[in-house]
Amino acid sequence: MSTTPTTNETPEERGFSFPGVFEITAMGDASADLKARVPQLLADVGLKVLHETVSHRPSREGNFVSVTVSFHADNREQYEAAHHALRADPAVRFTL
Repeated sequence: MSTTPTTNETPEERGFSFPGVFEITAMGDASADLKARVPQLLADVGLKVLHETVSHRPSREGNFVSVTVSFHADNREQYEAAHHALRADPAVRFTL
């Protein structure tokens, strides 16, 4: 018995269903006000941000912060645009 998928989906497409609500986390410098900046960056690329889901957590030393927010994406392009917009910001170190 084979465990190989029988669909034509690429590995990147598996596990995602569009349209849908997705969560993204950005980590960066604590001094950059990422709690306000992350939702704004997502809205700037035309995504519907669920503002009531915004949460943040400082690092142990307080030098960094992680911000998690949910957003609505109609397709993979919008999902990728969210990651691209955040990664393009110099204050964001990485996204999950």
